[in-house]
Amino acid sequence: MKRIIGAGMAAPATGSATAVSTDKPAVRRVLVDEGSAGQRLDNFLLRELKGVPKTHVYRLIRSGEVRLNKGRAQADSRVELGDEVRIPPVRVPEKAEAPAAPAREFPVVFEDEHLLVIDKPAGVAVHGGSGVSYGVIEALRRSRPDAKFLELVHRLDKETSGLLMIAKKRSALTDLQDQLRDRETGKTYAALVWGEWPEKLKVIDVPLVKFTGSDGERWVRPGKAEEPEAKRSISLVKVVQRTPRFSLLDVTIKTGRTHQIRVHLQQAGHAIVGDPKYGDFERNRELARGPLKFDRMFLHARRLRFTHPATGAELTLEAPLPPECAKLMTP
Repeated sequence: MKRIIGAGMAAPATGSATAVSTDKPAVRRVLVDEGSAGQRLDNFLLRELKGVPKTHVYRLIRSGEVRLNKGRAQADSRVELGDEVRIPPVRVPEKAEAPAAPAREFPVVFEDEHLLVIDKPAGVAVHGGSGVSYGVIEALRRSRPDAKFLELVHRLDKETSGLLMIAKKRSALTDLQDQLRDRETGKTYAALVWGEWPEKLKVIDVPLVKFTGSDGERWVRPGKAEEPEAKRSISLVKVVQRTPRFSLLDVTIKTGRTHQIRVHLQQAGHAIVGDPKYGDFERNRELARGPLKFDRMFLHARRLRFTHPATGAELTLEAPLPPECAKLMTP
């Protein structure tokens, strides 16, 4: 069975737009409302076309079937209040309805009417997808049914713990994402690596390349500047503590590439303790089976520095090391 999104149907009740009349019953023309103003076109469409694969949404944009104010547009084009988006009908296979995300709250580090910052535990995805039914954002929306707007400002790997920003207003989301894109924020991670980190190695400026492995998994590798797919990636490293087996580092990222810290530290010869993808698997296994039973990746987003999107105040937020990580550092 397949269903058609858009054929003679009203706009989905996402709260992001208002449907208006169409020339053809198979096409929807959607007006952008205040809740979606400033959003990227691809993200706007993904909300409107629930269940449609991302690859198909991008294909619709590239082919010109999606129109913004009657003209072609790019995936990263911003939609503004009152814009008209033409959305063609899309066939997608019928799927069994996914189980609803359980309501869950997380430790709050900062909250006001514009922004929520939580201390995410390790092992929890930030959103559903790629084999995960739900994540932090779905659980928060379920636990806060009266919240009109909750969106992730940035991402953390499932295995990474620490500070995660969630916008409570569209204006806060766009402002904070602009700060991230313009490198006007400071994101510092605590990372424990195997061995003795060289004191002189304070800047890692190594391009990174994303690729899909033979296992179908998404991977990242160090690249060369001349490679078309390579993206410049910069990490600043400071040694905080040493033990006979480990080095505890503060890593501040100047760019936000996928798996950036994990690959940068691994390519320098000092993989993150417990990293299941780029780490030292034998030593990780020994540590998990040892007396401390440490079986997670030691990467923790411990500090965030940014400008408040409404007040303009400079904020610095911190999250202490989780108990299992602090215990590993105890002599």
